[in-house]
Amino acid sequence: MTQAQDFVAHEAALLDAGRFDDWLALFAEDGHYWVPLQGAAQADPLSHNSIAYEDRLLLQLRIERLKNPRAHSQHPRSHCQHVLQRSVIEHDDERGFALSTPFIYVEARGEDQVLLAGTCRHLLVRHAEGFLIRQKRIDLLNAGRALPAIQLFI
Repeated sequence: MTQAQDFVAHEAALLDAGRFDDWLALFAEDGHYWVPLQGAAQADPLSHNSIAYEDRLLLQLRIERLKNPRAHSQHPRSHCQHVLQRSVIEHDDERGFALSTPFIYVEARGEDQVLLAGTCRHLLVRHAEGFLIRQKRIDLLNAGRALPAIQLFI
């Protein structure tokens, strides 16, 4: 497994552990988290609606909301588990990597569970200490269907 593949596994482990500040630190200053409404068929986040298209500032606001003890949606607290297949490196050059990783995601809160599947696509840029996320794109299987509220990060 390459360093980039290890990075993707580490990123998911941070989310599963609820270490959202550490997870956010993996994003480049111009990094984005994107969940297209049309899944893999959607070419860009600007010409069509998305389930989520967030820059670092919006991600930080979501994290602060999750940490706030008055956040009603977090009583009881949500937990998640990512089950990843091996990442496939789609592009590799001196600037960074593009990887795709099929996944199953489970988010649990109280008695309820949400189960989602899809492919996560990372654009990673090289950084002095390894990599940073330029874009994390989540192509959900059957993305256009009605989805329950997703509290955490796929």
